[in-house]
Amino acid sequence: MSRLESIDVVRLRWFVAVAQELHFARAAKSLHISRQKLSHTVIDLENELGTKLFVPGAQPTQLTEDGRAVLEQAREILTRADSAADEQPEAPAGLRVGFVPGVTVSKWTRIWGERFPQTPLEVIALAQADQEAALRGERVDMCFVRLPIDREGMSAIPLYREVPVVVVQKEHPLSVYDEVRMADLADERLQDASDLDTVAGALELVAAAGGAAIVPHSLARLHHRRDLVYRPMLDVPDTEVALAWPVGHTTDLVEDFIGVVRGRSERSSRAPARAEDHQPRKKKTAVERSSGRPAPAKKKPARRRGR
Repeated sequence: MSRLESIDVVRLRWFVAVAQELHFARAAKSLHISRQKLSHTVIDLENELGTKLFVPGAQPTQLTEDGRAVLEQAREILTRADSAADEQPEAPAGLRVGFVPGVTVSKWTRIWGERFPQTPLEVIALAQADQEAALRGERVDMCFVRLPIDREGMSAIPLYREVPVVVVQKEHPLSVYDEVRMADLADERLQDASDLDTVAGALELVAAAGGAAIVPHSLARLHHRRDLVYRPMLDVPDTEVALAWPVGHTTDLVEDFIGVVRGRSERSSRAPARAEDHQPRKKKTAVERSSGRPAPAKKKPARRRGR
């Protein structure tokens, strides 16, 4: 086996790119790497082979006699490597599903793994601000998003509503309340938590400087701290979580995942998203909106305490 056979094909491809272009900057641009990284790779390759591949200081770049011999061998090795790759069985198609902070996908990924063990499912954590760009840029096939989103060219199945909560210091007077209204916060300094990707920072401010922050219930749980408590808000709009995907990309795998999320049994046939999926749903209780689960049996309403 020649010494070149032991060198990884990536470095050989980079050398071949320079040898064909006879210009380091153009080769680096075509490979989408820096010129400095390409130059260092060629120098390392020369040191490993114990010979100069390019004429030192030549303008324009020129191959040495050894360089031309290595180029011929490298091309043969790359041809064999490409042929071997073509003969490999094609990997099973997979599904890429994104999710924004606060959404828990473990239940659905578990069911998918049990039901479709041969089909890879990649779950990708996304920033709230990136949810639409990831879908439209095809970085994910589907995404658990927080509404609203631009519905142009998008399908979306609303899944559950999430009650907002107010987060305050553990010793705050509002901590003894069962539920809070905006009127109760009239004299409070509200920390800005409108950017859901920076909620952790807003809660740090509440812990350090006081005041209050209003965030979705799941994000309060996600960033839970022992020195803070959260209470449900009664007169602040809920947020809504939905499963979204581009209209033109409703593949069989997408339909299968919709079936998993909607709770269809393994034997049930696929059913495309129906018009009623996009219609307003019956108003749910705070418990249902917060957790996505049915409310427990009714109890006597808790009396609000405090001022």
